[in-house]
Amino acid sequence: MTKVFTIDEVKSLITMKDIVDSVDKTFCGLADGTVINPTKLTLDLGESAPYPPYEGFFNAMPAYIGYQDYAGIKWVGGILGERKKAGLPFICGMILLADPRLGKFLAVMDGAYITNMRTGAQTAVALKHIFKNNKSIKIGLYGAGMQGHTQTMAIAEVFDIEKVYVYDVYAPSAEKYKENMKDTVKGDIIICDDPKAVCEDVDAVITVTQAKDSFVKDSWIKPGTVVFPMGSYQEIEDDLILNSDMIVVDHVGQALHRGCLKHLNHEGKITEEHITTTIGELALGTDDIGDISDKRVICIPIGTGCMDVAIAGIVYNRAMEKGGIGTDFDITGE
Repeated sequence: MTKVFTIDEVKSLITMKDIVDSVDKTFCGLADGTVINPTKLTLDLGESAPYPPYEGFFNAMPAYIGYQDYAGIKWVGGILGERKKAGLPFICGMILLADPRLGKFLAVMDGAYITNMRTGAQTAVALKHIFKNNKSIKIGLYGAGMQGHTQTMAIAEVFDIEKVYVYDVYAPSAEKYKENMKDTVKGDIIICDDPKAVCEDVDAVITVTQAKDSFVKDSWIKPGTVVFPMGSYQEIEDDLILNSDMIVVDHVGQALHRGCLKHLNHEGKITEEHITTTIGELALGTDDIGDISDKRVICIPIGTGCMDVAIAGIVYNRAMEKGGIGTDFDITGE
């Protein structure tokens, strides 16, 4: 039998702390080779291609998690167009979990919630290992939607947040974020009218927008700052990348061919030689970037399926322990 879990069942079985811990452990697995993660495959549904005209994409993201002995795949999309008109969230996705020894399909579950939560956790874990002696942090945030919330929630699991400077082109979103996050952020939440103000007094700048313009300027970023270009499009100037002192990624091969490094790699301006280290190597302790107080760092967790599959493994294991959660389907007849 294959278990099917709804989004509410998934939510009942994991916390943000669970997800941050899982992401940290899975990054270590990526570094030591016990987690296998091929690069994701994208089906362009009009995100950048002229056809079909749906302003979106789907990614196929397979992985094997050695410390769980589970294999799985996430099929996740980001769709604007008609989905946005229908009032639905940008992200939609499902995760399929399998026993790799017998090829048995163990579970199918919602993937959108896990995607949103683990994306925030990736940033938190990267910051944990970059600012490993810090107990508190100040962050600048572009984008006050779902990802703005989950980034903040995850970082608050690792640090006391002294300040958040937040900017959103839609002012009511920033106001809603401030109200929703007031109990998560120990310090102040400051809504900025000027996008430059987000970068002026922070340790980390995080972009989680749908902007198609390079609105974060090279001149805005001060030494000692880590910049996370997390959005679907080009949110930071090329000069900010090219003039950075360090580039940290989650998956070298994938980061060079996706996101903000893609066109620079195609032009030969950024290659594997320009990558300083990976988040996994920092998490495992096989590398250390040291004091960055006089350096500007670009950190790109472009997103790997292994994070989602590992979290799906936690959901499945806990459901089995508790019993009575999920619905059985004899999908394959085995």
